[in-house]
Amino acid sequence: MDEYAVPTLPSRDLAETLSFYETLGFSNAGDAPHVWDYLIVRRGGIELHFYAAEAADSGGCFVWLHDADRTYEEWADVAGPEISAPEDTPYGVRSFAVIDPSGNRIQFGSGPH
Repeated sequence: MDEYAVPTLPSRDLAETLSFYETLGFSNAGDAPHVWDYLIVRRGGIELHFYAAEAADSGGCFVWLHDADRTYEEWADVAGPEISAPEDTPYGVRSFAVIDPSGNRIQFGSGPH
C-alpha cells in the first residue's frame, strides 16, 4: 500500500456533514455517524474524516484532483454558494475551494505536483 495522509476535520453536525458531502458524490465509508460519533467519506481516491466538534472549530486541507475544472462543473450547482470559481495560481495549480456547513475550507486543485 502506498503511504498517504487523511485529513481529520471538525464537524458541528455529522449527519449534516454527511448529507453535504453526499451531494458532491462522496459516500459514507464507515458506520452511521451517530454510532461512531465520527464520519468517514470517500469519493474515488479522496477520503475525508470528521469528528464531532464545537461550532466555533473549523479546519481545512488541500485535495489533489485529476481535473479541477471538470470537478468544479460537476459540483457548481449542488455545492451552493460556498464554492469559489477555479483560478490559476502563480505556481501552476488550477484550484477552487468549497466551504462545508461546519466552516471547513477544502481546497481542490489540479496541476503539477
